[in-house]
Amino acid sequence: MLFLFMLRLKSTTPRWVIVLGDLFIALFSLGLSYLIRFDLEADTKLIQKEWEILSQSILIYFLVKFLVFYLFRIHKGIIRHTSSEDIRRIFLASLSCSLVFVVLGVVRWKFWDGYFLFPNSVLIMEFLISFFTLLSFRFAIKYMYLESKKESQQEKKNILIYGAGVSGLVTKRTIEKDVRTGYQLIAFVDDNRKLNGSRIEGIQIYHTSRLLELIRQKDIELLIMAIQEPQEQHKKQILEICLEAGVEVRQVPSPKSWINGEFTTKQISKLQIEDLLGRNPIQLNADQIRQELKGQVVLVTGASGSIGSGLVKEIANYQPGKLVLLDQAESPIYELEYMLRNDFPTLDYEVVIGDIRVKKRMKRLFDAYGPKYVFHAAAYKHVPLMEDNPSEAVNTNVRGTVNLVDLSLEYEVEKFVMISTDKAVNPTNVMGASKRIAEMYAQASKGGKTRFITTRFGNVLGSNGSVIPLFEKQIAQGGPITVTDERITRYFMTIPEACQLVLEAANMGEGGEIFVFDMGDSVRIVDLAKKMIKLSGLVLGKDIEIKIIGLRPGEKLFEELLAHEENTAPTHHPQILIARVRQVDEVTRGKILELIDLFDLQDNYTLVAKMKEIVPEYISNNSEFTSLDQ
Repeated sequence: MLFLFMLRLKSTTPRWVIVLGDLFIALFSLGLSYLIRFDLEADTKLIQKEWEILSQSILIYFLVKFLVFYLFRIHKGIIRHTSSEDIRRIFLASLSCSLVFVVLGVVRWKFWDGYFLFPNSVLIMEFLISFFTLLSFRFAIKYMYLESKKESQQEKKNILIYGAGVSGLVTKRTIEKDVRTGYQLIAFVDDNRKLNGSRIEGIQIYHTSRLLELIRQKDIELLIMAIQEPQEQHKKQILEICLEAGVEVRQVPSPKSWINGEFTTKQISKLQIEDLLGRNPIQLNADQIRQELKGQVVLVTGASGSIGSGLVKEIANYQPGKLVLLDQAESPIYELEYMLRNDFPTLDYEVVIGDIRVKKRMKRLFDAYGPKYVFHAAAYKHVPLMEDNPSEAVNTNVRGTVNLVDLSLEYEVEKFVMISTDKAVNPTNVMGASKRIAEMYAQASKGGKTRFITTRFGNVLGSNGSVIPLFEKQIAQGGPITVTDERITRYFMTIPEACQLVLEAANMGEGGEIFVFDMGDSVRIVDLAKKMIKLSGLVLGKDIEIKIIGLRPGEKLFEELLAHEENTAPTHHPQILIARVRQVDEVTRGKILELIDLFDLQDNYTLVAKMKEIVPEYISNNSEFTSLDQ
């Protein structure tokens, strides 16, 4: 009860109390060692004889113990947080005491009264008993402290740890150390069948095939993923099982953020929707990409956008001679610059505030830096906004691209890589049509040294203005989550995936190609919303609702990566295909320039009519411009 009383004090136990406790344990260990030496039996004469020898040594014993314990600072450790470092210090202190006793015993035997300080058998037993008892004392206090804390905790939450390796063991210890979590670790689960049935520090390991059984039998509420780089398919299966069973899933942080081999429970974060894609890492031809970009001047337009900034981070790894970052949004480009200063301190880069629609400004940029590679990611991409503002879609997506294409030819850029969209395929809205026209102009620009390459892919998870941030915001506000139609589907890809495939396509492109990325299976948006609700630990219909609001102007039920007249040819990369598209002639190129001239009229219907003339497959959907299709 005395220990518990001390543990409940707000202040830590005084150091002198720890010192006295350690010395008392030492005396107890010495006495027990003598009892064991005499088989727990001894007559009075034998005891008196031993005491005559021991009485000359007992003061030295206490003095040595005190000095050595003090030098090793074993009293400085906070007992309720005893760790492996404390164990190391106690072991070294106990061993040092025994060695000192041996040395002093030899000195006494040779120069004093012919006796050793202690018999050899007593020294050995005293070392073992003392070391064990000092540790037991500390761990007993630690255990009582943890138990006393648990008394005031809420009902425990049963949890599993996925991964029985080093990271899993660190996770277990982190959870046990932080009693405020209220977690009760039930078991480990691991993909390695050889570990099935084994134990780690008393906790059993099960194969992942028994996950659903464990969830149901043990009433599991939380699974913590402790494997740093699991196979994506296994990870996806684990997540799907947990989501269907209503089990919350969290992830331990990357070892890069650990401090001294540890992390805190606050760093165990919720999983993101990207983790449900379940795709394996993209294999890049890194050597060839580095050979192409190393030492070159590379221009990225729209550099502070989702794809633009992702490209900047990827390209920075390939040691370009200079990386030119172009954008008109000052705050995001400033944040990007801050990131580059911290993550790529040796990178030579230049931030340029400018507008791709202003050709004189772009010409000044090409004059100043002479880029050899241009990655064109600057564009308006929001379908409903562009449906209401066709002139701006034409001005930015078409005129801006035309300016950059013409300047790339003039300044003999080696490769011009345009970032397009699946909405350019059989477009049903102004934005998609404007991107298709930009594609066509780049395709039609021949006769120079520049090789024009187009990359076409679907929605990017987490990009600015995408459905993911919108759903996250709506969930944080308590709902409802708004979905335009229960049938609507989209292709999704993460930002790193998209940017890595852009670099790979740029490397293999010879000019004139439109590369189409394998986006995997399309995803129903309503299913995506349901999964995000589950990942947030909420219950659909109880904590939050999904509201169907109807298709927005220009919006499709599903997206396509190829037009009706197009087919594909494979490349050496399994996730990149080449679209076989119809050739664009000079007449079409002239019509595109006429479209740009119509901007000054500010007549939306005239602009959209010209767009439909250039892109015959452009049929408006749920839009005021549907009348132009009749």
